[in-house]
Amino acid sequence: MTRQIVYSVALSIFVFTTILTIVSILTPHWVSYSVTADTGSTFTKYIGLHKSCSSVDDPSCRPFPNDDDCRDDQFFCSMWRSSGFLISFATIVELATLISFLVVMAGGKYKRETGWKLIGCFLLADAAVEFASMGIVAYLFDNDSQFAIPGWSLDWSWILCTVSASVSVLIAASLAASAWLLPPEDDYEYLEDPNDA
Repeated sequence: MTRQIVYSVALSIFVFTTILTIVSILTPHWVSYSVTADTGSTFTKYIGLHKSCSSVDDPSCRPFPNDDDCRDDQFFCSMWRSSGFLISFATIVELATLISFLVVMAGGKYKRETGWKLIGCFLLADAAVEFASMGIVAYLFDNDSQFAIPGWSLDWSWILCTVSASVSVLIAASLAASAWLLPPEDDYEYLEDPNDA
């Protein structure tokens, strides 16, 4: 039986993973490129799901991928935009998960006993969507010609997404384990019968 404290800990960890997902969307650090010239100057380029930043461009950041990026490679643009859509969709699934946590926690003993299944499904759906988004970026990184030049690497926004999805799976497994392993909680204690004294 999953207890209130188990849900509270799981919720607080899940809020942290949701923050990781949002940060990974907002920061342009999914793929990065850095090279130092013989003169000592360093050129850097960071690509996020929705914008690209470069140390030599003015302004330094621009929307990504734009029409110029997609002129020669429609497949790359379609896949990159799909990844951005999926990770944005994951935040909607995370919002639904947060609401389900609150409903189950406020719903009493019966909802806590059975609510872990619903929350677990939401957590696994969130992880699946995030892993798909992360997988698309990893596939493009490994197979697209623009990343063939040495110096490109998957960056910390990609890692944040991976951690967020992995922790969601762990939370779902922990809720299931607590439902099976913990004894049922009692809503009240029995009073001693004064006639037995």
